[in-house]
Amino acid sequence: MNLEEYKGVFVFAQQVDNVVSGIAYELIGKGKELAKDLGTDVTAVLIGSDVKGLVDDLAAYGADRVIVVDDPELKDYRTEPYAHALASVIEKYKPDVMLVGATAIGRDLGPRVSARIHTGLTADCTQLDIGDFPLNPVPGQEQKHNQLLMTRPAFGGNTIATIACPNFRPQMATVRPGVMQKLPKVEGAKAVVEEFNPGFTPDNKYVEILDIVKSVVDTVDIMDAKILVSGGRGVGSPENFKLLDDLAEAVGGTVSCSRAVVDAGWKPKDLQVGQTGKTVRPNVYFAIGISGAIQHLAGMEESDLIIAINKDETAPIFDVADYGIVGDLNKIVPLLTQQIKAAKAQAK
Repeated sequence: MNLEEYKGVFVFAQQVDNVVSGIAYELIGKGKELAKDLGTDVTAVLIGSDVKGLVDDLAAYGADRVIVVDDPELKDYRTEPYAHALASVIEKYKPDVMLVGATAIGRDLGPRVSARIHTGLTADCTQLDIGDFPLNPVPGQEQKHNQLLMTRPAFGGNTIATIACPNFRPQMATVRPGVMQKLPKVEGAKAVVEEFNPGFTPDNKYVEILDIVKSVVDTVDIMDAKILVSGGRGVGSPENFKLLDDLAEAVGGTVSCSRAVVDAGWKPKDLQVGQTGKTVRPNVYFAIGISGAIQHLAGMEESDLIIAINKDETAPIFDVADYGIVGDLNKIVPLLTQQIKAAKAQAK
């Protein structure tokens, strides 16, 4: 493998029902940072059927080039045709870096593509940088420069691993949604558009989709919420979440929770914040009855303002909180809700 042939930062621009997923814009934003360090540009790979109308949005969020693979076989996500499409793009265009969102689709697609093109894949990354590898010089071992350093939690979040792929290309990573930030949208921005179709011949590996059933969700996506009122095991019971519901209503926020709450069956998985849940970045994050294990902190520590309420003054959550209240949440939360409602009534 001639590593010198591989150039550019490529991003899989996931779309579902002809709507670009937010993770695509986040990866383009991060890709621009990496591309600047490498002295190259960012290419979005758009795969689907009748998706050419999505190109302008990808350009508006920073893509310098968009490669469009448009074919009726790609209308709905299926592993085989999508893996064939992305692997073919990589074989033809030879990117140095290939980023995929760690969504349900990306977690299926990324490993299959990396196996086909014989390169490594670092899954579920929370940080990406360009630097030297090994990080510190090792006697007798060449230190390679301009490597993609892929950082991810390991061993249940108890340690952080930085991984590189110095001998194969492209350097591939799947990245958790919500971790990277998309760039401001620039209306009217244009990208170079290239159409590419490797040809699709359905065979016995092409799954036939008989029906698509969509669940109706009436809850707000916690990744989009500006204010989150999050509860942990310390809330005590599912009934006690009524206190958090009242506070969330008073502040115009959304209720979320820790993994312990989901494991106990008190709240659905969609509301879980943390390493095995969702990564959130609200303006205000209330951590109520949450101890602050590293797995939970990984999902919310980038919040602008963190307010913690816990009866244990040694709880790790206080190490990251901007404001902390030590006491019984059963007394504090209703008082806080009451004061907020009174202040809002007075402001009117």
